[in-house]
Amino acid sequence: MLALASHETVLTGEQRRWRRERRSAWLRLIVLGILIVNLGMAAQDGSVLDYAKVALGYGIATLAALTFAELRRGPAWLAAFFVILDGLMVVVLFHEHLFTPGQVVDHNLTAPTLAIGFVLLAHVALRLQPRLPVLFSSVVIVGWLSLLTVAVDTHMGSQAPHAFDPSAFMAEGALAAAFGFAAFVCWLLTNDHDVLLKSAVASEGRRTNLSRFFSPTMLSELERTGASLALGRRRIAVMFVDLRSFTRFSETLPAEEIADLLAAYRELVTNEVFSHGGMIDKFIGDGVMAAFGQPKTMPDDAARALRCAVRLAEALTQWREERLRRNRVAPQAGIGLHVGTAVCGVLHSGSHDEFTLFGDAVNVAERLERLCKTLEASIVVSEQAIAEAPDVVPNVPWLWMDAVELDGRAGRLRVAYLPARELPPIRCARH
Repeated sequence: MLALASHETVLTGEQRRWRRERRSAWLRLIVLGILIVNLGMAAQDGSVLDYAKVALGYGIATLAALTFAELRRGPAWLAAFFVILDGLMVVVLFHEHLFTPGQVVDHNLTAPTLAIGFVLLAHVALRLQPRLPVLFSSVVIVGWLSLLTVAVDTHMGSQAPHAFDPSAFMAEGALAAAFGFAAFVCWLLTNDHDVLLKSAVASEGRRTNLSRFFSPTMLSELERTGASLALGRRRIAVMFVDLRSFTRFSETLPAEEIADLLAAYRELVTNEVFSHGGMIDKFIGDGVMAAFGQPKTMPDDAARALRCAVRLAEALTQWREERLRRNRVAPQAGIGLHVGTAVCGVLHSGSHDEFTLFGDAVNVAERLERLCKTLEASIVVSEQAIAEAPDVVPNVPWLWMDAVELDGRAGRLRVAYLPARELPPIRCARH
C-alpha cells in the first residue's frame, strides 16, 4: 500500500538507470583522455603499441556506452558488462609487458598506470550500485594476482636469475592490497548510499501514504514526536459525511461528471477536516469517514470535531448552491458525529497494511449520518459530542430528539440536529 514519491522516485526505475548510464558514459571520456596522455609516457619504455591498443579498445567501448546511453537502449546487464571490460583493461595495463613478444621480462608497475586503476574504481563507484565496485575490484585483483604469479614463475624459470627482484613483487602485492582496501571503502560508501536511499524512499512512501489521512501539519508533528500508529483503544470523535441519492445520479451521469463531482466534494471535505486538525480515515464512494483524536487524544477533540461539522455543513450547502447556479448535479449532504471509544491504528494483514478505525463510536457516527435523510437534516450529532464541547457553537439552533433508536445497537440516544436548508429542486440528470 505504500507509495513511492521522493525526488528520486519521481522517475521510474528504468529512467533512473539510464540517467546513471548516461552520466557514466560521459565520464568515460575523462578516463580516455588520461589514457591518451599516458601514451606519451608509454612510448619511453617501448610499450606504446600495447598501450595504444588498450586506449583504442577503451575508446570503442566508450563510444558504444555513449550510444546506448543516449538512445536509452540496451539490456539490464549492460552496466556489468562495461565494468568487467574495464577491469580486464586494467589487468592488461598492469601486466602489459607479458603481452609483448620478445620483450625482456622486467615487471615495473608505473604510477600513471596504477592511477588509471584507481580512477576507474572511482568511476565505477559513481554508479552508486554496491555490486559494481565488488565486481570491478574482483576482476582487477584476481587478474592482477594471477598474472603476477605468471610473472614470478617467468622470472624464476628464466636464464637470468639476477633479473628477479623479490622486493618488486612484494611491493606490487602491497599495491594490490591497497587497491582492495580502496575498493572495500567504495563498496561501503555505495552500500551506505543505497541503504540511506531505500530508507528515504520508504520514509517518503510512508509520508505520502499517511498524507491521505493526515494534514501536512499533523504529518510534521508525527515525524517530530514519533507518535505510534499501532492499534490501540482511544477516545475519539468520529464523523461520517455522505451524499444523498448519489447512487441514483451515478447510474445516469457521464463518468466525467461523476468524477468531477466526487473530486470537488472530497477536496472540500478533506480541506475542512484538515483545517480543524482531523484526519481522513477512508473514502467509500461518496462517503467520507473522518476522526479527531488520532494518533493522539487531545482535550479539544470533540470541540474541533463539532466546529468542523458545523462549518462543513455550511460549506457543503454553499457548494451545492454554486453547482445549482451552474446547472450541475448538486446532491444534498448529510453529516453524523459522535464521540466515544474506538480501536485506531495500522492494521497489518499480510501484504496489505491499512490505517483503520472500528468500534462502537464508529458504528454510532455512521448510523447518525443515516438519520440525516430521515430527519431531513444536514447534521445529526450525539448528545455526548455536544456535552463535551458546550461552548463551541452556542448560537447554533439545534433541534433535539430523545430516545433515538439506532439500527443494530441496543439502547437509545439523545441527538441534536440541524434541518437542511431549503434549496430549489435538483435538476434532472442528463442521459
